[in-house]
Amino acid sequence: MDQDLLENQPKTDPPKAELEEMSQKIDEINRITNRTYKIILWTAIATAVLFILPLIALAFVIPYFLKTLTSITGL
Repeated sequence: MDQDLLENQPKTDPPKAELEEMSQKIDEINRITNRTYKIILWTAIATAVLFILPLIALAFVIPYFLKTLTSITGL
């Protein structure tokens, strides 16, 4: 009777194999996390270059343009 109970138990991997599998999964999670970090970093850099820097440039260009425009029209 006890033999039947033992045979019906699910087979488990030895702890060393489980640890190796967990280590592989952690390594993959780490790789994916690093890739995500790089994507977010480059998105922030692109946002700064394509949006924030032109706004700063407009802060200097608009007054110069208005000064030139008023000097041409004589206002």
